[in-house]
Amino acid sequence: MNKETMSVHELADQLGISLPKAYALVKEKDFPVVRIGTRILIPVDAFKEWLTIHSQQE
Repeated sequence: MNKETMSVHELADQLGISLPKAYALVKEKDFPVVRIGTRILIPVDAFKEWLTIHSQQE
């Protein structure tokens, strides 16, 4: 079974960025996150869509 969400740590690893930068990214207004209590999860499909959209803007 493939994971539907990833943690902020996994996001940092996936993008090759530092953990503080990953936390700054998930605080961005248009970044897709799901908050469950204090836990921050990133839906994988929404992240891929966000990445595609933002990679085309530059």
